[in-house]
Amino acid sequence: MCGRFSLLASPEELCNHFEMQDLGVFPPRYNIAPTQPILTVGIGPTSEREAQLVRWGLIPHWVKDPNDFTLIINARSETANTKASFKTAMRHRRVLIPATGFYEWHRPSDKTQPKQAYWIKPSHGGIVCFAGLVETWMGKDGSEMDTGCILTTQSNQQIGNIHHRMPVIIQPSDYEQWLDCKTQEPRDVASLTQGVEDGFFEAIAVSDRVNKVANVGPEVQEPGLAEAILPKVSAKKAKQDSNQMDLF
Repeated sequence: MCGRFSLLASPEELCNHFEMQDLGVFPPRYNIAPTQPILTVGIGPTSEREAQLVRWGLIPHWVKDPNDFTLIINARSETANTKASFKTAMRHRRVLIPATGFYEWHRPSDKTQPKQAYWIKPSHGGIVCFAGLVETWMGKDGSEMDTGCILTTQSNQQIGNIHHRMPVIIQPSDYEQWLDCKTQEPRDVASLTQGVEDGFFEAIAVSDRVNKVANVGPEVQEPGLAEAILPKVSAKKAKQDSNQMDLF
């Protein structure tokens, strides 16, 4: 799953990355948590890329009372096209969710030991984009709430040593296809939701500061103690895996 992530890129960097004109002004965010606003990029009414802030935690349009509905921050990519909560958004409202890394927790087999947090960032640095879905929920009083979630997939071997699920990463060369909900049906983009190769991400053990939503500064990414659970991936091995497993 993905329960926290970061977005440290500047508005200028994001504009260049998405070839957009203006994203406004916003600070770096080190510890983005569920129910908070997240930046999404989709296709607007004019068929141009459009940025939108949505609440992290998708509410399907058919929900009557959000207070009685479980918060959905992740959706399994393998079944998103068939589940009632996601299939409409999967067909009509796919988006990109930019990030500069995400957090995951390893749970030791010894339950008496504390969980270890990891900051998982792209080895090459820069911006990555999670596959996302958005929905606009409308209340009986006419109020509206834009909401979204992150698609996940089975982890590769490297990240699987921490957690069995990870966010779906959409590569820049596939942005147009993923966002094209007019001509690209869910079955047409299914191949884009596979996991990335070992070596794409670097996992850094951090302290438990990231556990608290109130901690929003760079201190949440300072290295902390860790178990020796991550296999080292050599540059040669990563390159071989990339050649063999490149789905993009």
